[in-house]
This record gives sequence, structure tokens and C-alpha cells, in this order.
Amino acid sequence: MTAAFSCPVFLPSTFSYNGNRYHGRIKIKINATSSTKVKTLNEIAGAGKGSSSLATSTEIGHLSQEQIRQRIPTKKQLVDPYRQGLIIERGVGYRQTVVVRSYEVGPYKTATLESLLNLFQETALNHVWMSGLLSNGFGATHGMVRNNLIWVVSRMQVQVDHYPLWGEVLEIDTWVGASGKNGMRRDWLIRSQATGITYARATSTWVMMNEKTRRLSKMPEEVRDEISPWFIDKRAISEDVPEKIVKLDDNARYVNSDLKPKRSDLDMNHHVNNVKYVRWMLETIPDKFLGSHQLSGIVLEYRRECGSSDRVQSLCQPDEDETLTNGVEQSLHKNMILTPGIMEGNGYLGPLDVKSYGYTHLLQIKGDSKNEEIVRGRTRWRKKLSTLPNSS
Repeated sequence: MTAAFSCPVFLPSTFSYNGNRYHGRIKIKINATSSTKVKTLNEIAGAGKGSSSLATSTEIGHLSQEQIRQRIPTKKQLVDPYRQGLIIERGVGYRQTVVVRSYEVGPYKTATLESLLNLFQETALNHVWMSGLLSNGFGATHGMVRNNLIWVVSRMQVQVDHYPLWGEVLEIDTWVGASGKNGMRRDWLIRSQATGITYARATSTWVMMNEKTRRLSKMPEEVRDEISPWFIDKRAISEDVPEKIVKLDDNARYVNSDLKPKRSDLDMNHHVNNVKYVRWMLETIPDKFLGSHQLSGIVLEYRRECGSSDRVQSLCQPDEDETLTNGVEQSLHKNMILTPGIMEGNGYLGPLDVKSYGYTHLLQIKGDSKNEEIVRGRTRWRKKLSTLPNSS
């Protein structure tokens, strides 16, 4: 008596997509009975005609399992249907369409600052992804990997005119430009797809660090040749010479010394992610203030990286006169466009004549003999306006 059976078989395959060649596996299902003669894979592949299983293994070995799963492009792509992204700005800028998800909003159903920062990071990496320059590093090009280099941010400025709503469709534009001899600038704009209104803008400066020595490095010519064709002479935030943020000391009004990085706080470069720094800063501000105010701008000056074994202290000092006192605060407001009378209930910050409040921040590593700065910061805030338009 013969018995029927069915079993899945995985066969290696090679395929092309958008000009790129990939290796993978095809799943087929074989139906047979116990009397069916089944050939080996070597026989199927033609082993009896001079080929061998080693040839098949060599073919599969061209790409690692990680590369097969990621499908990192080796050539410039103009459209990415999976990430809803496309190349713009005469072939060098990037635009991505995103939807604000439930886990990206706070209690008022608007996106948090941390969510916006994560979107900045994600679109920047996707821009490099589509350029065909991405190697196996965290946004690092092929030339950077050959020179053991990684990107680190040295300065970042964000201005928020309007916080997007849960479920809202956004368009995020990002592009890069030159910053001095050895740096790169990256800018972003976030706007509503429905109205075209700009909600937030940001600019950042990046430099290179040797992954092994953890020291800053000059930009090699081969890396400059890779990225310079993508540079655009355009800025999301018009800014004069940036003014340095003052360093706080132990006399700061608010101090939190009970901060310890977790493994989940580390990124692919094995240091604490920049978004975590912002969270630590904001959590040092009193809850009462956070409950009645909304952040409208932030400037960050990064000094060094933070690892998983470091003990971190967050210091925070409010402006005593609560007025715009220097160029840093003035630049935070210079580019803001707000519609008078529109209220925070829909994510808007309110009219321009609302009083502004400021805080100075410092994150530092607590050492036995001395402390080491991680990042200095300035934040600007406005009072939340809970009354909706046309409400009684």
C-alpha cells in the first residue's frame, strides 16, 4: 500500500530588481507517494553533467543573508515604493510620505518632538539608501566603511510651528550640503500633504569619527567625491553665525543625577541615540511647566558620545527674565510662520505675540575626578492654548 505525502523544498534562485542582482530562495511544494523516485538536488542541478553542489553554494555566497533581506541598492534609485520615497531637487534631494502613527503621539493626539526627531533620522537614512552609496554602516558610504568612519552630529536646530495630528499624512523633504571643509549639513522640512503648510524645519551639522579610535577625522577625498554631487545650496533655517550656548554648573536650578543608559538606548554605532539625549533634557523640566507649555524650538550642541556604562547627569536652568536674550533664541523664531488665532488644540502653537519661555540644558557624564560634557541645549516654549477656534 502506497502512502501519499507532501513536503516543501527550498531552491536557490537569482533575480534582478531595478538593475540590482539578488540571490534568494524559492519555495516549492512536492506532492508524491511512497513509490515515487525523488532525485537529489545535485541531480536536479545537473551534478551528473559536471557541475557540483559547491557551485550552487558559491552562487548563494555572493550575498549574505542580511544583504538578501535588506536589498540595499547598489545604484541610484528614483522611487522607493516600500518607503513611499522619491528623489527630488534635480535628482539629489529626497521626499518621503509618512502617516503619523498612534505610538508617535502624546496625550493630546499630536506627534511628540521625539517622534519628529526619529522621522528626521529615518528619512536621512532612506535618502542615503536610495542614493546607492549606502554600505553596511549606519548611513555610512562605501568609502567611509573602507576608512573605518562613521557619522556623528555636532549641532542640530529644530523649529516647530505645528505638531502633526495622529493619522495625518505628512511629506518630509531632506537634502544635504557642504559645511566647512570636513563637515556636511543636512536639512529637513515637514509639511502637511493636505494643506501644504510647513509644520517643522530642522538643520544639522555632521562630522566623521573613526569607529575604532572614536576620534574625529578629516573627510577623505574618496568620501568627498561620493557625497559632494548630492550637495544643494539651500537651507531650511536661515541662521547667522551660531552663538554658543552657555555651560551650566552645579548651581543649576533643576538637576537629575539618576540617569543610566540602557541597552535599548544604543544605536547601530554603539552609542546612545541622539533622541534619548532630548528625552533626558525634557524630563528634567518640572512637570507643571511641561503640562502647560509646548516646545517651539530647540538647539543642541554635541560635545562627545555617551556609552552604556556611563553615569549621566542632566542640568536645567530657566531664563530668569523669560525674554529673548541672545542670538540663539532670536534664530529659533526668525523662521517661524504661525497663523494668528489658530490654537494648540489642533497641534498649532498659537499666535506670534504669545510670550516665549526659555531653558538652558546640559547633559554630562559623571566622573570620579571630573565631569565630561555630552551635549548643551537651548529650548524655547509657548503656553498651550486649550481653547479651540469658534468655541464658546
